[in-house]
Parts: sequence; C-alpha cells; structure tokens
Amino acid sequence: MIFNLSEQASIGNQFLAELRDKEIQKDRWRFRSNLERLGELLAYELSKHLSYESRPVETPLGVADIPLPTNRLVLATILRAGLPLHSGVLRIFDQADNAFVSAYRIEHKSGSLEINVEYVSAPDLEGSTLILCDPMLATGASMDLVIHALLEMGRPAEIHAVSAIACKAGLDFVSRQHPEIKFWVGAIDDELTAKSYIVPGMGDAGDLSFGTKDRDSTG
Repeated sequence: MIFNLSEQASIGNQFLAELRDKEIQKDRWRFRSNLERLGELLAYELSKHLSYESRPVETPLGVADIPLPTNRLVLATILRAGLPLHSGVLRIFDQADNAFVSAYRIEHKSGSLEINVEYVSAPDLEGSTLILCDPMLATGASMDLVIHALLEMGRPAEIHAVSAIACKAGLDFVSRQHPEIKFWVGAIDDELTAKSYIVPGMGDAGDLSFGTKDRDSTG
C-alpha cells in the first residue's frame, strides 16, 4: 500500500512546495518546521489505519464511549536527516516508544555507493507497530538495511514508512524486499541522479536541516 499526500488538494502541498523551493529552504528553521508539519499530516493519515477499541471516558457530566487506538507504536528514525520528520510524527503519536538508527552512505571514487548501519537503539519490537521516518526514500537501500537491523530487535506486527519525498524506484525496491510494508509519502518523484539523489527532489534533507558536514559520514 502506498499513500501519496500530493494526490489530493491539501495544505500539505504548500509544505512540500516550500521544502522544494531553493530560496525558501535556505531558512533552516522553516525547512525543519515544514518537515515537522508534513510529518503531522502523514501521521494523521496513518492513524486511520490503526486498530481501535471503544473505551469509556468520564466527563464532568457523564460517560462517552470513544474508539481509541490499541497499537503499541514504535517510531524509528534514521539519523540525522530524519529527526524533524520524526518530531512531527511523534507530536501526533506522543506516547509512542522510539528507536534511532545511525546509517550513512560512503561514496567511492569509482562512483559506487556503500550504505553502513553503525548504531541501533530500540525497544523490543516484537508485536509492535513500527513506523520508520526517512525524509528522502531514494534507492531504498538505506531503508532496507535499517529495517533488517531493526528486525533484530523483534518482529513487528506491521511496518509503516513515512517519507516527505520518495522515488518510484526506491518504493519498488523496498516493496520487493518487504512486501508487508505500508508507505506514507508527501510526493513521489520518478528520477534519480547518478549519485542517487531524487529529481526534482529537494536536496540533502540533513544538510538543509542542520548545516553541511565536513565528510559524508552521517545522514
């Protein structure tokens, strides 16, 4: 299943437009803010697909029966680029447990890319609803490796991936490796550059959120 926010008219289009705009994205605070707000919208859409159970809630005047989610949620993010998007999703699922993964890519002189997962901090994932936040789903190689690393912490009952922008090739690749995964994306682009950047995309989400780095050893 793939949910694409840009297929419907909503305020999400404005957040996406500002994330892509090369002039507006110079404002790091606004860039992070737009990722957070997009995360909130995608989390709301995802919430419609959780499990619910009606529970009594006592008000000052009586009792109301309200369907409430029953899933044990774990929000995972790929450092460092995923932090703002993760923050937006966490604002909606504010009682969720959290997991963090350090994954980075190494660009060799030959032009080939290598993905390295260096650090995983996560609770027991057995039977949980795992939500992985990754702002840019390009080739899907990083997400695939991160999912495999997280599965060592237990087998989730279901897995969701939340991305601001995804490439069709990456969606296809991750879907083949993990057919059970559900995707929640702001927009889907068709092209990748030789260095695996999404076109038109929005650039390097980590650098735009937190500043450039001396070497490409973090996300």
